[in-house]
Amino acid sequence: MAAPRKQDNIRESIINTCEQLLKEKSFSEISLGEISQICGISKGTLYYHFNNKDDLLFAIMDRYLDQQWQDFLNWTNDESKDTSLHRLIKYVLERDIKTAPMRFHFFFEAISGNEIIREKLLERYTKFAQLIASKISLKSNLDPDYLAWMLLILSDGMMMHDMMKNPMVNTDQFIEMTENYLKKLPIQKKES
Repeated sequence: MAAPRKQDNIRESIINTCEQLLKEKSFSEISLGEISQICGISKGTLYYHFNNKDDLLFAIMDRYLDQQWQDFLNWTNDESKDTSLHRLIKYVLERDIKTAPMRFHFFFEAISGNEIIREKLLERYTKFAQLIASKISLKSNLDPDYLAWMLLILSDGMMMHDMMKNPMVNTDQFIEMTENYLKKLPIQKKES
């Protein structure tokens, strides 16, 4: 007799399986039956953990965005790191490009008319922009809200060009040039 599985392990297995499948195909091409078969569980067990595919995508999106949030906080709160404005911007751009393929699935669903995903994604974007702005405001007298949204929009545009393999856009070089450009700007630090 097989040992009983913990419910959390089953949920994580479902999420991990879907994430792996998303590396090979679009979300709409993935069926819950395929996921349950790979996980070695019944569809009923899958439905116990996720009412529908959207709930599964929410769980993936939440895990992915929570990890980005925590990584950003850890980095900006690490006093041993150079978190000056140009480094902060470089950090966000580099991290966003590295995780682009997963983020693309969220965008695609939101743009394709999945209103619930769109609302959740916009809510998370707003919170992330506020967090970035709060960190920028500690580093500069420049408009932190504008810079935070500019950074997020820039990273999304770079993500698209990177995924299209645009030969005219070298994202690593672009990020480096952006950092070097920012270093040259007469950015005033906030006074404590």
